[in-house]
Formats: sequence, C-alpha cells, structure tokens
Amino acid sequence: MILDTHTHGKLAKYLPFSKKYTQTLYKEAKKRGVEALCLTEHFNTQEFDHIYQFINQNYPRQGDAFLVEGVRVFPGLEIDMQEGGHNLVIGRYETILALREEILRLSSVEEFLPAAELFPLIKKYDVLFGAAHVYRQGVHNLLLPETLIQQYDFFDLNGKDMAVVGKENYPKIIDIAKKYGKPVLAGSDTHQFLQFGSVYNRFEKEFTTIAEFRNEVAKGAYELYISPSVNEKVEGANFVKKALKQLHNQGGSYDLPLGIE
Repeated sequence: MILDTHTHGKLAKYLPFSKKYTQTLYKEAKKRGVEALCLTEHFNTQEFDHIYQFINQNYPRQGDAFLVEGVRVFPGLEIDMQEGGHNLVIGRYETILALREEILRLSSVEEFLPAAELFPLIKKYDVLFGAAHVYRQGVHNLLLPETLIQQYDFFDLNGKDMAVVGKENYPKIIDIAKKYGKPVLAGSDTHQFLQFGSVYNRFEKEFTTIAEFRNEVAKGAYELYISPSVNEKVEGANFVKKALKQLHNQGGSYDLPLGIE
C-alpha cells in the first residue's frame, strides 16, 4: 500500500475551505498512485472544522480511516509548539477532534503551548506522534530536551524539504532517527496535487486501523521512496500554489480545475 504520511486538505492555511478543491486533491492523489494518506492538517488552519465535517458527512469509514475519492484517509493534525517547530499526530477521527479541542482550551490558534506541556497532552491520546521536517529553517524540535524528543514515535522524511533543504536531508533524517531509535515515515507535505508522489511509504500490506498502522511501522514492513523528480514536483506545486493564492487575493476562485481535459 502506497501511503503518504504528511498532507494537507487545503491550498493554504489562511484561505477558506473549498469542497471542490479538497475533492480534486484526493482525485488527483488517486490518479498519481497514492492509495492512502494522512490528512495532517494544520490545527489552526482557517475553517478547520469544515474539512473534517465534510469528509465525515460525505465519505464512508473504513476502520479508522475514510475512503475519500478512492483514497484511504487517516485523520491527523500538524501542531505548532511555542519553541518553534511542528508536530504530526495521526489517529481516529474522534481522537483527533478531541485532542485539538483540548489544545485550544489551553492555548489558542496564535499562542502555542510549550513542548513540555504539549507533548504529555498528546501522549494521553492513541495517536502516532511525529517530528515534522526537523531540518527546516526555524524549526527547533531537535533543540528540545532529549526526554521530550524520545516521546516521538517517528521522524518525518518531508517531500518539500527534499527539494528545499536538498538531498542531504535524507541521510540527516535517517541518522537522527537512528540516534533516537525511531522509524522514519515519508510525507509529501503537499498543499497542491502536483506534489503527490514526491516521497511516500510502500507498505507490504494494507491496513485500516491505527493499531495495524502502528504495528506495521514497528515491524519495519515498508520501504521509503523518494521520486527522482522530487525537485520538479515540489517546484511545480509551489508555483501553482502561489499563482492560485494570487488569483484568490484578486477576487478570483483558487479552486478552478487544472486537470487535462
């Protein structure tokens, strides 16, 4: 099963939710060979609730995932911390909503919890917990105390960083994961469908629950894949994303169709 563990369901954090755009993302993911993905949407994205409400109300459940336009979608979050840096969590729909609600009771969408408060809160829930794009500029996950870093379940091999940071990002992620005895999971970090396939995980078997997910990761029953055209995929997606944001800012619709007719 080809699984992408870091994706987004909107074009950008500060744009409104679009059903049409989200549907297009999953249709295009399917066309590009992605069979399953984790929707690790920013916990403070505009109209966050609309995304999961739309999926929950319109698509069937398969275990702990949803089948959206032919793609198995595991719910998740990307959560900022006060020190600077992002954290990924992947879990059941109800778990993800409950975790986000608890975080927002203690902080806000603009004032983030310090890791010493955030991490124990996350670990109360049945989720896979990952360190996102740790070698990106301004990200300080690896400056945290080692007792906190050890709480991660995995490190993120990030598709965007394979283009922006460069090829040296891969051995650095492998080395830091080895240092802490943690696995690496590959996620494209896509907001625009051209980025799908930049990196992904090829699991030996299909699964639909978080328990199965965790078990397959623990067994190491998967391979990491980095596309030879990762730079072109990320550059193309970034170009389209900027163009669509500019179109929206000038009063147009960012969810116009971009597929081949």
